Amino acid sequence: MENNPTFRLVVAGALHDAEGRWLMHKRPLEKHHGGLWEFPGGKVDPGETPANALIRELHEELGIEIRAEDLVPAGFAQEAPGATPSPIVILLYTIARWTGEPQPLEGGDIEWFRPETACRLDRPPLDVSLCRHLFGRNGQ
Repeated sequence: MENNPTFRLVVAGALHDAEGRWLMHKRPLEKHHGGLWEFPGGKVDPGETPANALIRELHEELGIEIRAEDLVPAGFAQEAPGATPSPIVILLYTIARWTGEPQPLEGGDIEWFRPETACRLDRPPLDVSLCRHLFGRNGQ
């Protein structure tokens, strides 16, 4: 019988502004994938919906308020089964409206980038896939 892994569900928010720039978060050096750029987000807690998890995570990480109706599903990426004991599945949402000014409240850095620049940053493997979903060929 095959061993079926338990996937860990993660959510990420691709915030974009009126100038066509996208917010990326540089992970703190002491964390897993430290120093790499990612779409901000985090784990979905047991009993939590992905939308509620993303609203909570972006409030904790960036200090912004988002409404569930402003989250637009944009794609997903996943680690291959067997890659780790609990492979990750990331759900990506685009976000064009929020309240507050994003700040890196949990460490690291944040910056706004155009798609062609965002997709040339050093990123964790799953964020490379998310860039492809979001930006097509520019997401190399």
